[in-house]
Amino acid sequence: MLNRRMLLAAGMSAPLMASGAQTQAQVQGPAATSPQAAAEERLHNDWPWLARYREANAADAGLPDARRRVVFMGDSITQGWFDKRQAFFTDNGFLGRGISGQTTAQMLVRFWPDVIALKPAAVHILAGTNDIAGNTGPYDPRATCDNLQAMAALARANGVKVILAALTPAARYPWRPALHPDQEIPRLNAWIAAFARSQGHGLADYPAIMDDGQAAMKPGLAYDGVHPTLEGYGVMEPVALAAIARTLKTRA
Repeated sequence: MLNRRMLLAAGMSAPLMASGAQTQAQVQGPAATSPQAAAEERLHNDWPWLARYREANAADAGLPDARRRVVFMGDSITQGWFDKRQAFFTDNGFLGRGISGQTTAQMLVRFWPDVIALKPAAVHILAGTNDIAGNTGPYDPRATCDNLQAMAALARANGVKVILAALTPAARYPWRPALHPDQEIPRLNAWIAAFARSQGHGLADYPAIMDDGQAAMKPGLAYDGVHPTLEGYGVMEPVALAAIARTLKTRA
């Protein structure tokens, strides 16, 4: 009899406890979504971040040819370029399609909607440093080269000329201090240069003007040793324009 009474009392108190917990949750409200939580959710629901430029692509597809001559595909260096130097893009008919932190595997997945579907005359691909940093898994040089080749092949098959960019120098990654980009970036750049020559693609050789001779950025060209400052982008722009002009055989 005692056990039945105890069970009955427990059953009656459970809704009250649940109600109290619900009231507390309502008072506190939903937890704020942190950038880390948003990135984690996107990792599972939109790994290549196809949604990032979906609206921009819909708008830019209708631009005159002269305003979408070249699409710049890349990571945070390309994203920062557009964010900090928008006039360079708009004045030259360039579109920015950089996404911070991305690797070549992610760029390959979004290459069609973010580049090919826009029908530019050319694409400028600056990609691979986040592969070396291991942002989406251990660095596999062969896979990175395959991804770059695949993007170039997609472009060529659809009448889009290709400018491959040698990676900007970095002696170390602040977020991956144990790695050695000062060794891996020159190796990948040697492959990029050889591949560009063998396929007749354009090459934007940024290390030629940015490397301090020890595989690091020259002073003042990057704020963290990796990401260019305004001065850094300023020295990159003539290199980009010259490579694009050579590739398109017209004045950029």
